Amino acid sequence: MNSAYQHRPRKRFGQNFLHDPAVIQRICNEITPPLPRATPLLEIGPGLGALSDALASYGHPVCAIELDRDLVQHWRETQANPMITIIEQDALKLNLPELIAEHNLPVPLTVVGNLPYNIATALITRLLNQREHINRMVFMVQKEVGLRLTAQPGDSEFSRLSVLVSNLAKTRYAFTVAPGAFSPPPKVESAIIELTVREQPLVDNARHELFEQLVTMAFKQRRKTLRNNLKPLLSTGLIEQAGIDPSRRPQTLSVAEYDQLTALLAKKT
Repeated sequence: MNSAYQHRPRKRFGQNFLHDPAVIQRICNEITPPLPRATPLLEIGPGLGALSDALASYGHPVCAIELDRDLVQHWRETQANPMITIIEQDALKLNLPELIAEHNLPVPLTVVGNLPYNIATALITRLLNQREHINRMVFMVQKEVGLRLTAQPGDSEFSRLSVLVSNLAKTRYAFTVAPGAFSPPPKVESAIIELTVREQPLVDNARHELFEQLVTMAFKQRRKTLRNNLKPLLSTGLIEQAGIDPSRRPQTLSVAEYDQLTALLAKKT
């Protein structure tokens, strides 16, 4: 995009525009190496185009989803790069099959972007619900959210979100980004994370609803034990039957252990 264009960042869109060339290069280094040249990418929130232009320079056509009408209009009026296509749409309403068909995108997709902090979790959840069309996602998110998304059992950040996402994707925390890499600088640090969609979820789809219900109940009060949190669903005896100590806290269990408890709940119900 024309660098002379002056756009006032809008708080309601969570706009913090990336401008640090070194950070942009590091993000490209996370995204591009596994991809054959000319592999199209789906970008969420291109903003002023710093990452879009860099990815296009590597030979990757970029299909970019932008909600801000002023930015979309300016992109369409000034963008001369044929490698970048701008689509005016709310990312939270993305229908990937329709988008793929309309723009002839390859499946599975690689999805990238600097996500507005206020919608990052909801957007990642929506994309994972359409995961059959996605291979890999590389996102900039608020550091706190990045730590929760990529946390492992026993980590202080391990949460309900960590368990549910780990069931569907392998997660990796790549690196931290300081506020100064953006204009305007946010009040918090950011993180680059990678999610690689699993070929099959760790938990059988037939009991996914029960699994989500049980995990939500387990994390209702993090400081309490499984015995207390799961009392409405499973007795102490059933928890022990799964080979799990009922005095453990929810953040210490793996996805496999939550699946064992879900299997018992499925039999009970």
